Amino acid sequence: MSNPLQQTIEALAKEKGIEPDVVISAIEEAVATASRKYYKTGENLKTRFNTETGQVDLFALKTVVEDVTNAATEISINEAREMYRPLYGDEVASSIELGDEMEFPKPTEVLGRIAAQTAKQVIFQKVREAEREHVFAEYNERIGEVVNGTVKRFENGDIILEIGRIEAVLPRKEQSRAESYTPQDRVRTVIKGVNRSAKGPQIVLSRTDPALLIKLFEQEVPEIYDGTVMIRGAVREAGDRAKVAVYSRERDVDPVGACVGRKGTRVQSIIRELRGEKIDIVEWSEDPVAFVTNALSPAKVQRVSIVDERERVMEVIVEDKQLSLAIGKKGQNVRLAAKLTGWRIDIKSEEEKRREVEAQFGELEIPAEPSAEAGEGEAASATMEAKEAEEGEPEPANADAAVAEADVSDAPVPYTLAGIGEKTVRKLVDAGLTTQEEVAAATAEQLSEIPGIGGKTAEKILAAARGEAPAETNDV
Repeated sequence: MSNPLQQTIEALAKEKGIEPDVVISAIEEAVATASRKYYKTGENLKTRFNTETGQVDLFALKTVVEDVTNAATEISINEAREMYRPLYGDEVASSIELGDEMEFPKPTEVLGRIAAQTAKQVIFQKVREAEREHVFAEYNERIGEVVNGTVKRFENGDIILEIGRIEAVLPRKEQSRAESYTPQDRVRTVIKGVNRSAKGPQIVLSRTDPALLIKLFEQEVPEIYDGTVMIRGAVREAGDRAKVAVYSRERDVDPVGACVGRKGTRVQSIIRELRGEKIDIVEWSEDPVAFVTNALSPAKVQRVSIVDERERVMEVIVEDKQLSLAIGKKGQNVRLAAKLTGWRIDIKSEEEKRREVEAQFGELEIPAEPSAEAGEGEAASATMEAKEAEEGEPEPANADAAVAEADVSDAPVPYTLAGIGEKTVRKLVDAGLTTQEEVAAATAEQLSEIPGIGGKTAEKILAAARGEAPAETNDV
């Protein structure tokens, strides 16, 4: 491009991220609109951008007809030939046929200031529409992608972020309750959707979508990026806890260990990005029983049985002391496990299951009316059989009393730390740090807030958790 107008068009197109032809088309339409308002003759006006001169040429189109009924848009064939003969010769004039369109140049210098202002408004409108369409098409293809943005302002609880040249919105419902921001903070979010609105396309971001967690793992774990380890599912309760199911395509690669990293370094960076959100990494399995067992981690499951395969209902039996851990705080652990596996999980303790079996045997009808002593013997036998069917062997008569008198502190802790006593480890477990990786990911200040643990003890705990091999549990 050589002339100034063409250079301006090219610069504008580059600035707005659109094609130069879009700007040229807007200019042509703007001049045509201004010309119709100026001439008001009812002619069929057409404009064409002249790339050599950089001017917009204006023409009045007329159709060649036999008999003219509208002089503004039609011309007789005889008049058209007479007009072309002295200019182009008999051969060109004779080639004119009915239905042809002829262009008659009209001046544009006379349009004036008002027409020019109208043309300016049309150009701005067309360029703005083209820019909005370009933004919508670009970001609609990037849904699910992680982008970095800068906090610009706050509007009724929503956060307006600047990503590149445009603004996007992080709605209140897509914000984690554990996070707070100030202007100019940099935030990593995932594009959840793009909506059309009167003010242009609105890009909706999210910090709570599981897609953000999946993308963060892809960025931090090379085995996931190259396809060796696959994420088969992820669920979150943003700010509190998340569960991720992973699967290895190679037998020699441990999917959970690859995601956790050496001493938890890989997953710790993701936890920091999510402001301390706890992450359970479990191994995916085609067997639904094994998958549900893994998904309920860190709780230890005794047995799992499928109640209704069509309705996808499972019954899970855990030890009495593991019941609260399996259910989780306000049912969080079992709720996330159900979302991750797609099965409805009914958790029961061994004591609850034993009582349920006893109640079922007690409701059985006895075919003959036995004597009182025989009835007592059969009832006792039925009770013993129920216990044997549930627990594999009869319990002593004083089993309930023994359980009631047993000290809760006798339960084994889920992990051990070198140089740290069992009572201290139990305090960590009661505070929600149920795995060694969670302890290693914590800070000394966070451990010091636990009742009974001072600053020096916290430093010893961190040294032991980070210096020893990871605990047997694969959860973080």
